[in-house]
Amino acid sequence: MKVGIVVPYSWSFGGGVVDHADAQARALEAVGIETRLLIGHDPPGSFSRVLHPRQGRPGPPPPGVIPLGRSVIVPGNGALSNLVLSPRAVTQMRRALARERFDLIHVHEPLAPMLSPAALALWDGPMVATFHAAGNSSWRRFAEPLWGFLIHRIDLRVAVSEQARLAAAPYAPGHYEVIPNGVEIPEGIDPGDRADRIVFAGRHDPRKGLPVLLRAWPLLRGRGIRLRVLGAEPLAVRLLLTRLRVSEEGIDILGFVEDAALTEELATAKLLVAPSLGNESFGMTITRAFACAAPVVASDIPGYREVVTEETGALVPPGDPEALAETIASLLEDEPARVERGRAARERAESEYAWPLLARRLADCYEQVLAG
Repeated sequence: MKVGIVVPYSWSFGGGVVDHADAQARALEAVGIETRLLIGHDPPGSFSRVLHPRQGRPGPPPPGVIPLGRSVIVPGNGALSNLVLSPRAVTQMRRALARERFDLIHVHEPLAPMLSPAALALWDGPMVATFHAAGNSSWRRFAEPLWGFLIHRIDLRVAVSEQARLAAAPYAPGHYEVIPNGVEIPEGIDPGDRADRIVFAGRHDPRKGLPVLLRAWPLLRGRGIRLRVLGAEPLAVRLLLTRLRVSEEGIDILGFVEDAALTEELATAKLLVAPSLGNESFGMTITRAFACAAPVVASDIPGYREVVTEETGALVPPGDPEALAETIASLLEDEPARVERGRAARERAESEYAWPLLARRLADCYEQVLAG
């Protein structure tokens, strides 16, 4: 079986959907399904720096990735997305579909312009689609009247969470398989013997809640821990610190990190902090921390509430720096309980979110669609 995985964003800048599809391709290959990732790409260089202020992945995409044009930054859903909007991408999509001769295509965020609706329009074979977003995306208002009629071409709908299903159902009604975002489980991880540091991993998007954590930091700084800020553009973080009048003391601002470095950070930190304000359908960074046996302090919002339990971490009211600092301090003060939460988090990742499990579920979905 050969599957084309369509993603409307840029491989160069990662993000939840991109990272999901990238890992999905590897997991499917591991169970014998050949894949190609059809996605945008912004090669390193001066032109990409003009279009994208933040640093992207260096070098070319790996084999199995079919690049379909550059992306531009589009604000929506409390985040800044890197969407491919070039009309040339439609032509490139048509050529790729004709050349690769897929048995089935799997489209992520089917209404997000423009690669996903192009795939819906151009492909005349079996099709699966995954819906990721929670809340109301800004582009949905014009996407529905322009190409919403293409939704009926989807043979099987997947949502990554109940929140994603609830968001998608009004404009794409029908039965959904709820298959969560997967995570790769690193070997040799011990929840104990961790460095005295906590981690924030995410972009500097409004909904990610980094200002809340930075406001909480002065209440935590004197406890002998460091805060590691990963993913967010360093200049943007320093400007935010200046605006909040918070000292950089005790904070390590790392910016973009490679996948292996992120695993290393989570596997050596005492916990992950996910202070998002809302519009999160799942929390991929949370399950990534679980796989690394790191408990999580996260905002008490619907998407995170489905993932974080009392056994694996703690939930706090969104937007409350004092409550966030108090909860982090409480978890760090009881090291045996923190270690036990890390162990439970790892077990939850292995039993519910490991990619080998989810790849088999996706393979079953594909077989169902191909059987008609």
